[in-house]
Amino acid sequence: MDLSVALYIVPTPIGNLGDISSRALEVLNQVSLIACEDTRHSGKLLSHFGIETRKTALHDHNERDRAQGIIQKLAAGESVALISDAGTPLISDPGYHLVSQVREAGFKVVPLPGPCAAITALSASGLPSDRFSFEGFLPAKEKGRMDKLTELKEDPRTLIFYESPHRILHSLTSIVAALGADRQVVMAREVTKTFETFLSGTAAEVLATVSEDPNQQKGEIVLMCHGHRTDEDAGVPAQALDTLKLLSQELPLKKASALAAQIHGLKKNALYKLGLELDL
Repeated sequence: MDLSVALYIVPTPIGNLGDISSRALEVLNQVSLIACEDTRHSGKLLSHFGIETRKTALHDHNERDRAQGIIQKLAAGESVALISDAGTPLISDPGYHLVSQVREAGFKVVPLPGPCAAITALSASGLPSDRFSFEGFLPAKEKGRMDKLTELKEDPRTLIFYESPHRILHSLTSIVAALGADRQVVMAREVTKTFETFLSGTAAEVLATVSEDPNQQKGEIVLMCHGHRTDEDAGVPAQALDTLKLLSQELPLKKASALAAQIHGLKKNALYKLGLELDL
């Protein structure tokens, strides 16, 4: 594969090394320079795959300054790859300022598809995935955390957060306080790794489980919360809503509502009204 001159955005595994793509390996082998969030951390990954391409550090503290040097390399006809410690760069990782400056300078930015903890966790969560909002890390301080969650309290979309092990209990406690003890929560831990776990239940139940089990307070964590439910749809079980959404893809809403109601023992008018509100 011959590379055109560009900045390549290259996702790397979030745990399982087998998840790196053959295209990602080709790009990392052929570019002139790899910009890494942490050269020591990425050095282990690159060494594992026998990649000897020169590396440079690009992180939150030097990104704006390093961007000009990378633009100079592109101007000289050299291609550059950007990787983060794990997953897709720019998703709660450095790279925004670099990509913005490279594009403003008139050079190509080529994204490669690949691992992302938020999307991987969401796909297995059992929570609605048709509309979601990725919120990154919650604020470290309690007031900021509560302010942010209060702001999101009535958001109907599934909410996705990243969290660190030493703050997970604080964040779950804040979710209970701000969103309610009965809000449905899924906590995905160590996704794609040996000790991958998914905890599902109300916010209060997940908090209790994590509080009682220190092992659940370790590793990389993705927290997902069901979106706010209105009075009209609060009484409709999630499974019935999922059935309605699935059937409405192939059938008129009225027929889909009738079938979903029959399957789940609900009133078809309630499902039909909900379907109209959700524009199914």
